[in-house]
Amino acid sequence: MDSKQIRWYSVGMIAFSMVWGLGNVVNNYAQQGISVIVSWLLILGLYFIPYALIVGQLGSTFKDTNGGVSAWIEQTMSRKIAYYAAWTYWVVHIPYLAQKPQTILIALGWAIKGDGNFIAGIDIKYISIICFFIFLLFLYLATKGLTTLKVIGGLAGTATFVMSILFILLAIGAPLINKDMHIATQNMTSLNTYLPKFDLSYFTTVSMLVFAVGGAEKISPYVNQTKNAAKEFPRGMILLAGMVAMSAVLGSIAMAMLFASDNLPEDLMANGAYSAFQILGHYWGIGNSLMVIYALTNTIGQISALAFSIDAPLQILLADADEKYVPKWLRYRTPKGTLRNGFLLTGVLVSIIILLPIIGIGDIYQVVKWLTNLNSVVMPMRYLWVFLAFMMLNKAYQRYQSEYRFIRNPKIAYAVGLWCFLFTAFACILGMIPKLDYAANPQAWLLQLVTNIATPIVLILIGMILPAIARREQAEVFKNN
Repeated sequence: MDSKQIRWYSVGMIAFSMVWGLGNVVNNYAQQGISVIVSWLLILGLYFIPYALIVGQLGSTFKDTNGGVSAWIEQTMSRKIAYYAAWTYWVVHIPYLAQKPQTILIALGWAIKGDGNFIAGIDIKYISIICFFIFLLFLYLATKGLTTLKVIGGLAGTATFVMSILFILLAIGAPLINKDMHIATQNMTSLNTYLPKFDLSYFTTVSMLVFAVGGAEKISPYVNQTKNAAKEFPRGMILLAGMVAMSAVLGSIAMAMLFASDNLPEDLMANGAYSAFQILGHYWGIGNSLMVIYALTNTIGQISALAFSIDAPLQILLADADEKYVPKWLRYRTPKGTLRNGFLLTGVLVSIIILLPIIGIGDIYQVVKWLTNLNSVVMPMRYLWVFLAFMMLNKAYQRYQSEYRFIRNPKIAYAVGLWCFLFTAFACILGMIPKLDYAANPQAWLLQLVTNIATPIVLILIGMILPAIARREQAEVFKNN
């Protein structure tokens, strides 16, 4: 039986479920309002489509590897550089893990109380401490294995994904069902309403768009499982781009119908999705049902994501770690196979970020914004390795064979890879600028700026220190022998 049975539409659907979610719509609408629709179209055409097709060629070229970015770097550059790629993949999850306890609390608050006041009524210092203990609990449980929770969480994640698509359908259909529905954003038929103002403030929000459309490298294992990689995979990516474009545009329109673009709620990033389902539930005459369903599924999904994201990236980093670059103490496993010191390092780094708000980064909604934006600065750092691998691939194109090639001319392909690399770096750097009013709270603004700059630098430096420790270990072993 032919193993290459996946068709282009299956590839597109698999990729869409990996890349997209309602949070992408809510977070970007919260930063740009309805003008984000133009931004979506620009980012899809200038960045996302080339990115997805670059992943296609890399996956096709290195089909015999495990499909990871570090494997691509090892094949095109060296094992040492591949270590840094693997380190980056792991370390960018640190701010992501730090935000998960907050999202769990927010989701639980909506499921229990039916509004966003549950967490808003608690002092940020106490919230940080509660989140700290939530994280420690799941860090401990992750060392014990959480197979059942991961399966349940996967189902909850699928349900949350379905709800994000349902959100668009319900919002667009609401005016047809309920003639009394109030459209929150005015002048939605005017072209000027959708035009962004391309100033510094605008460009500081681009990292969130890059963060939203990133992660296409996860679909690389499917490239060579298609019937005809050269034709089927690009079609799948075009389908993916079309579905993302449709979801982004229609989702943003739906948000504009529910929340005034020129008067965005301060808590929109934290509570926007729940408020949206609550509003739609009332328009459709079913009360809080939609909101409760979304809150419960999202709670389970976030819990699973927290547990899975503690363990999986660590396993990727340390499973086949090279002793030349990773010290023995970090590679150590208990008799049961637990990466004890790896979990300990994860716990220390994540705990620092969780507890930072205690020193005055802002209230809970500012902290949610800060952590969301910090993730949009740090997480795309792993995409840089994808584009670097593509550039090196085309620099030595005669050494490699691929069933699928994005661009036949290696010089043009190299230039496209360089563009995506520089654009990602540009978005990450400008994304470091805090998204709050300096005059309103200069201390919080400065603290957020310092942490936004220091976090990626510190995380990278730790990765540079480990090989030096490993070399010292190797020297001691050689000396003793």
